[in-house]
Amino acid sequence: MAIDVQKIIKNLLSAYDFSGRTIIAVGGGGGQFIEYGRSARQILALDNDAEELRKLRENLKKAGLEDRFTPILGDFFEARLKGDGVLFEFCLHEMPDPKAAVRHAQTMAPDVIIIDHWPDSVWSYYTGEDRKVAGSWAALESFSLRKRQKYDAVHFFRDYDELYKKLKDQGEPSLSRIEKFRSQKDISIPMSYSIAVI
Repeated sequence: MAIDVQKIIKNLLSAYDFSGRTIIAVGGGGGQFIEYGRSARQILALDNDAEELRKLRENLKKAGLEDRFTPILGDFFEARLKGDGVLFEFCLHEMPDPKAAVRHAQTMAPDVIIIDHWPDSVWSYYTGEDRKVAGSWAALESFSLRKRQKYDAVHFFRDYDELYKKLKDQGEPSLSRIEKFRSQKDISIPMSYSIAVI
């Protein structure tokens, strides 16, 4: 699987200045976008999945960013962290109540940054998350957005097996939607996403 991670990071850095700031990264486990934190003072990487935080630690070690990030296992709604900004890293749509999540983030930091799939993203359809994604962006309509920009990317997969491996934990709706790719090679799926700042 391949996606232009560096382009996503570049777009994130152009949307918000992380320099010298303490950022609470929600859903920051895994660590595929950690390069945005290179100029920050500190990243408090909060995730409720211990395995994702293990992957994050591995990626931090490879990138030489261990001193910049503090991995924290916990529930976002129970967190009482403080910082300059809260970054929802492709996870606002996973929150049971996105509006309440943003309100809680505003008690933690003056800035809230959201990077997430866009409602018309073909990728969110195949992940089976299209309704949740649409709901999270609808929830943001009640907030005053200082910035919002849509971007386009593409997910590439060598074959169906690689696509299946990426989406196997997404559930039956996703697996039935990707069935049409079963005999294909060199699969490309458009992924639209947006970055917003509150």
